[in-house]
Amino acid sequence: MLKMRAAPRRRRGQSWSRRLWDAVLAIAILGLLLLLAARLDRSETHTLEGRVTVNDGDSLTLDGARIRLRGIDAPEFDQVCKRAGVDYPCGKLSRGALVTLIGGRAVSCEGGERDRYDRLLATCRVGDIELNRAQVEAGWAVAYGAYRSEEEAARRESAGLWSGSFDRPQDWRRTHGGMVETEHVLPGILDWLRSRLGLS
Repeated sequence: MLKMRAAPRRRRGQSWSRRLWDAVLAIAILGLLLLLAARLDRSETHTLEGRVTVNDGDSLTLDGARIRLRGIDAPEFDQVCKRAGVDYPCGKLSRGALVTLIGGRAVSCEGGERDRYDRLLATCRVGDIELNRAQVEAGWAVAYGAYRSEEEAARRESAGLWSGSFDRPQDWRRTHGGMVETEHVLPGILDWLRSRLGLS
């Protein structure tokens, strides 16, 4: 005689919790897709060109647009460093180095992302000179998400800031109540989400 096996009965709790989990997951995926679409729209590449005002060693203003040189961090304008045991105005010298690089010529900046202070994060050039790279190579800015090998070369040559001792600009800002910034890494959805949620 054949015995018929009874079909397993579904527990009501599992079915309800499974449906709830599926709905939460679907909403999360939809939310991420919407955020990604907004992010792609926001990160459209912008090119600005013209005469600039140099604010400090890593930021410019061009036709009212505030620009931060991507991937580098320069001393704040009022920052002081030490060389041979003597204080010197490294922030002002960093700004002066950028002014000298530009030499009153038109600057071309290209970027697609903004930082938390609504500044365009950009790579800027004067002719064939990439300003971001040149500031790090000269030792008047440190690597901040890019240009690590240029920083190492400047350090070996004791160029600019590396000729003495200094607080990294991000550390100086922390202790002097300046703007808190995050490294300029390649755009990523997780970094963007962290900034939107106030976690960065």
